[in-house]
Amino acid sequence: MAIHLYKTSTPSTRKGAVDSQVKSNPRNNLIYGQHHCGKGRNARGIITVRHRGGGHKRLYRKIDFRLNTKDIYGRIVTIEYDPNRNAYICLIHYGDGEKRYILHPRVAIIGDTIVSGTEVPIKMGNALPLSADRPQQKTEE
Repeated sequence: MAIHLYKTSTPSTRKGAVDSQVKSNPRNNLIYGQHHCGKGRNARGIITVRHRGGGHKRLYRKIDFRLNTKDIYGRIVTIEYDPNRNAYICLIHYGDGEKRYILHPRVAIIGDTIVSGTEVPIKMGNALPLSADRPQQKTEE
């Protein structure tokens, strides 16, 4: 991971650093506009609640929490910052051509492969059902 250090031009940028691998634009078919209509206003558009509103326009990213693509390997292509959940997300390209966002596993880097299923190795980023976390015990009858 490359760290970009800011050139000191103001006191706020002194000793500032940012992770440079997360710069990428989101996929258009995996995002949609989040509708911020309220911002402290009533039906006539008059402010009724103080200190609300403003902020930067944010697009909502569709995250795959279920990981229901069974036994299909996927490769981490980008790591992006998600402004709606204050976390990093990964864009995964699966072997069948599908693209999805997942929450970023802590140690995963760009180029790693992940897979979900019942008989997959226990590794950071892989998804197993709870029943498959330990070997099944055979019952003798």
